[in-house]
Amino acid sequence: MSSELRVEQLRKVFTTGRPPVQKAAVDDVSFTIAAGEIVVLLGPSGCGKTTTLRCVAGLEHPTSGRIVIGGTMYTDPQAGVLVPPRSRNLGMVFQSYAVWPHMTVRQNVAYPLKARGTTREAMNKAVEEALDLVELRSYADRPVTQLSGGQMQRVALARSMVYQPQILLLDEPLSNLDAQLRLRLRDDLRRIIKRVGLTALYVTHDQAEAVVLGDRIGVMRDGKMRQLDTPTEIYNRPADLFVAGFSGASNVIEGRVATRRGDQGAITLPTGETLVARLGAGVNEGEAVKIALRPDNVDLAPVGEGGNRFKAHVRSRHYQGSQTVYELDLAGTTIEALEVGSNASHQEATDIMVALPPDLCWAYPASSD
Repeated sequence: MSSELRVEQLRKVFTTGRPPVQKAAVDDVSFTIAAGEIVVLLGPSGCGKTTTLRCVAGLEHPTSGRIVIGGTMYTDPQAGVLVPPRSRNLGMVFQSYAVWPHMTVRQNVAYPLKARGTTREAMNKAVEEALDLVELRSYADRPVTQLSGGQMQRVALARSMVYQPQILLLDEPLSNLDAQLRLRLRDDLRRIIKRVGLTALYVTHDQAEAVVLGDRIGVMRDGKMRQLDTPTEIYNRPADLFVAGFSGASNVIEGRVATRRGDQGAITLPTGETLVARLGAGVNEGEAVKIALRPDNVDLAPVGEGGNRFKAHVRSRHYQGSQTVYELDLAGTTIEALEVGSNASHQEATDIMVALPPDLCWAYPASSD
């Protein structure tokens, strides 16, 4: 049965180098995953996401903090509580397929049940159901080495779910697959996990993967949780400049806040032009800011008046078949704009009018990262 997962003030410090230096790989991270919810930890390499997952699994021993699963304390170093991995009833899917090459598909999936002493009748029923779920029933008696990479990862997924774990942990399970397989299995993973109703903690560095799979996304950097929210909020209301940039808001426009009214402000750009943007809670009038904007939110065919209209010069265009990426000189800086469709509407070295939607422009203190 799926269970709630609570991670409270988790901290993991590693000692490395000569002379020894202590570094917090996970630094005061707290979050809760409701039963049946999928939360994705997203961030660059070394941000602490995998260390957090390994602490939940019991494979790493936290320096401090608490991990509670289904109301039961599994980790609390201060109280001397550290339940070993084998006693946590968790499922785990790794980057590598981690299947036993000398076994068939059926034997791989059945192994956890056999180790638990499950009766043959119950084991056969559970294995058949798990293989049906991952659409591999017809491959049950095939040697696992005869499967494709995507099929082997499905075997690993079936094996991790067959004994009905409290929590399913997935550590970049699609990273070893080619692009086409990764896209297909990405969509299937969410469907399978939701169909079973499992609570899942998923780790990835791929933004698109996180958006497709997660009910919520936790963006991490340098061991800290920078924002934990729904994909819509992460993409349209990033908490800081790092979250904005990591989720694809690659355009950065500098300016200074002239006036503030509620959560919007008029920002003076270096050219003297004004841009209206959303302001974070800590941004004040007169403050230098950086405005983050996604290339796909630049309106290349604005209709009507208002809405941060600017004249832009098309410096270059990069046709990519189903979309075109433009480099635009706008208000003294260079930004990218994305046009979806197989026909590119604008030529290089021409001037066009564009609009930057105020609700999708987010301003942060210029000193932030």
